[in-house]
Amino acid sequence: MPRGADRRNTAHNIFLKFHRHTAKSMKDLEIEEESEDEDQEFESTPQAEPNSPFEMFHHVMKTGVIYASSRAAKHGFSMLSEDWANMGQGAPETGPLPGAPTRDFHMNIQDAELEYAPTTGDTELRVKVAEYYNHLYRQEKESKYTYENVCIVPGGRAGLTRVMAALGNIQVGYFTPDYTAYQQALGLFMRISPSPVLHRNVHEALLPSEDFAFEAGGRGLGAMLLSNPANPTGQSLEGDELDAYVKIARDLNCCLLMDEFYSHYYYDGENVSPEDGGADDDSNWPKTVSSAKYIDDVNEDPVVIVNGLTKNWRCPGFRVCWLVAPKPIVEMLGSAGSFLDGGAK
Repeated sequence: MPRGADRRNTAHNIFLKFHRHTAKSMKDLEIEEESEDEDQEFESTPQAEPNSPFEMFHHVMKTGVIYASSRAAKHGFSMLSEDWANMGQGAPETGPLPGAPTRDFHMNIQDAELEYAPTTGDTELRVKVAEYYNHLYRQEKESKYTYENVCIVPGGRAGLTRVMAALGNIQVGYFTPDYTAYQQALGLFMRISPSPVLHRNVHEALLPSEDFAFEAGGRGLGAMLLSNPANPTGQSLEGDELDAYVKIARDLNCCLLMDEFYSHYYYDGENVSPEDGGADDDSNWPKTVSSAKYIDDVNEDPVVIVNGLTKNWRCPGFRVCWLVAPKPIVEMLGSAGSFLDGGAK
């Protein structure tokens, strides 16, 4: 029985064999990934064989959450199974919730709706997204969002990829830990230099705004990518601190890339959502948080919001998400969609 450093867990062995070193072949990857022998031993320093049938490709690793769910699926996991609980992925409950407003998913899809969508998305949906932000966060603001500030994308990761494709030769800051797909997305484009931002006080779950100003200014960050509330820690920037982050971004001309997919997941608000309340009934809205509340000019402040139906509306399979940004940025995001993912409706 191996002891000490020689007895490694399965995940670490897979890292050593396939991520740290070149895989021998795609067939070997499939066979060993499907192995159910948890005590299988791997060499600590395996040698790569040069006769891989697809040497022109590099082995692409799954992100942590997808790795966990795909491994579980090979052992019988299904979203429909009551014997499993998906604790490895931020998967919302898609079915009816007690006391929640009813949802009608019946649709009559016209033939014209089957055509390609514009790369910025369906205009009618873009209008509704703009109205959502104006109604919740900008009623007292003179500057309002219009459909020209909204880009519809087929999923949050597609949206992040468009943003990365449109950025210039800049440093992009990000926190650790944060959403696992960030590091992969930041590494796709050679113009971007990823820059992990460290907490000056390791005991603080959130980076105070004055420390953010110090880091962004000292590093010369061109953009800062973060989730709010944070994924996976659940920590939240709100109120004066979120306002300060937006002001710092404005003063330093550092673009805030705000992943707000969990912006409805607050449980400390005073409002109670009435069952089947109307969309225009303000009492129907429990506490939500968005940087949109603190933006002065929607076409001047360097803030890009990423959100969608995935988490807040509990419809991850629809793959309908959006980017909200100044009009000139939305135009560039539309151009990026023309060679990346196309359009979405």
